[in-house]
Amino acid sequence: MPALALAALPLLATSPASAQAAAPSAFEAAGAPALRAPLPLFEAVNLIPVAVEQREGYKRDLYKHWNRGLNATDGCDTRKEVILSEAVEGPEVAAGCRLSGGSWLSPYDGVTVTDAAGLDVDHMVPLAEVHDSGGYAWDAKRREAYANDQASPLTLTAVTAKSNRSKADKDPAQWLPPAGSYHCQYAAEWVATKLRWDLAADEAEREALLGLAEDCPDTTVVYERAL
Repeated sequence: MPALALAALPLLATSPASAQAAAPSAFEAAGAPALRAPLPLFEAVNLIPVAVEQREGYKRDLYKHWNRGLNATDGCDTRKEVILSEAVEGPEVAAGCRLSGGSWLSPYDGVTVTDAAGLDVDHMVPLAEVHDSGGYAWDAKRREAYANDQASPLTLTAVTAKSNRSKADKDPAQWLPPAGSYHCQYAAEWVATKLRWDLAADEAEREALLGLAEDCPDTTVVYERAL
């Protein structure tokens, strides 16, 4: 997981199977706790509303990515900032945020990558799936916020281009990471991201997630709603 993002999120670090996200919400402003208490994966899945997917009107460019990132002056867009934050061994950064050297571990397939050009930055819940699951009703600002969400260490992750393109816009009923040891964590991160962004699931997705929850009884989810 990204080292910089995790620095402020100790709960995730203490439990590899946990998933959590961070950003203030209106719910917290009303006096509720800043983070939802850890929930068993099964319970967290049951918090996701079930709805029929709606793909109508989807265009990838509705979800503006990548924007100028957290530091608008460093020449690195969101994609490059995620890649830098997730490096196992930091690369050299030249003018224009050109990266050389460094190493990364792709969690989807357990592959070590030594050239940033071999990485994709994946949206945990793909943009088309976001649209299907409620994003169709979002305004442009919220779509961009999701597409560039670095307030959570779960929304975006650097993985091998091969694994990302295999996943495409599939949900867990259609695709799981090649690395079987990552399935529980993947399910927790998927569920946390859907809860963070108030997204629904269709029936097949829900059943797949409940099946994973049965196989991952010790996996917990901690999440926080995005604004």
